Amino acid sequence: MKSKTIIVTGGAGYIGSHTIIELLMNTEYNVISVDNFSNSSKQTFERIKKITGKTIKNYNVDLCSLNDVKKIFKTEKEISGVIHFAAFKSVPESVANPYKYYSNNINSLLNILECCLLNNINSFIFSSSCSVYGNISKLPVQESTPLGKAESPYAYTKQIGEEILKNYAAINENFNSIALRYFNPVGAHESGLLGELPINKPNNLVPIITNTAIGKIKSMTVYGTDYPTRDGTCIRDYVHVSDIAGAHLKALKYLIDQKNKNNFSIFNLGTGKGVSVLEAIKAFEKISGEKLNYILGPKRPGDVSAIYSNNKNTQKTLGWKPEYDLEDMMKTAWKWELNLSKQ
Repeated sequence: MKSKTIIVTGGAGYIGSHTIIELLMNTEYNVISVDNFSNSSKQTFERIKKITGKTIKNYNVDLCSLNDVKKIFKTEKEISGVIHFAAFKSVPESVANPYKYYSNNINSLLNILECCLLNNINSFIFSSSCSVYGNISKLPVQESTPLGKAESPYAYTKQIGEEILKNYAAINENFNSIALRYFNPVGAHESGLLGELPINKPNNLVPIITNTAIGKIKSMTVYGTDYPTRDGTCIRDYVHVSDIAGAHLKALKYLIDQKNKNNFSIFNLGTGKGVSVLEAIKAFEKISGEKLNYILGPKRPGDVSAIYSNNKNTQKTLGWKPEYDLEDMMKTAWKWELNLSKQ
């Protein structure tokens, strides 16, 4: 197995970097990253080395350039599978600049898939999202839940991505792929040495919370207080990033060991519990002892009211279940933020 390689696109990103750590610590695969640092930092690989003691080879390549992607697959040998994270992921930005999202997220996927087929690489894990479900009235959602209207261009690119994989599977019986629908990844590596660090202004709740607590942001806004939820704020299914990373190893092994009955499968990655924005804030205040400065504001375009998962299929089929609870998520995120403040 030592000679076999896994390519991880978006390896310097939040979930990609944590998945690389899991691959390095728990498998014998050679891991190659492809990341052009459009929304990530080169320092991520130094942090991975501190945690694992291993150096990662990265190709600084735009995945929308087919010729450059082909060169990677020509150079690297014995590729066993691809985990495709690389994509733009901000809901508000996708609403403001849909072309950027359609161009990047779809073209990069098509290019990676073409290279997989050209090189007979038959195990492919796709980073999808719970946003594909849209505004769903019946909760929790399971994989068979009919998809609603995408509430943002970002969500639509994930719906399209899944449909592309389904189409590829229909005409390539040897090509096996899994779409992992993440709910809301949060937290940081338990060492506190690696966590979420977007290059641009954070759009996700937990880094906004920790940025506010540390003083990088003077005040945070809770967007929407009149949703049809128990306290009027959005409800999400928060799941620890290391749990998400571990699920990728199980999904990859599931395909490589040829345990899949279908050559395209979908799995939810969530805890199965819904947490409101105000509940998340209270959980952080409890574990940190910090009082957050926040204001109540209007709804944001593209946000759904409430969504959380039914993860029973993932538990049964992949043998995966989350190990971290909400307080663990907040503790590790805060540990990461405090470590950053010392650098």
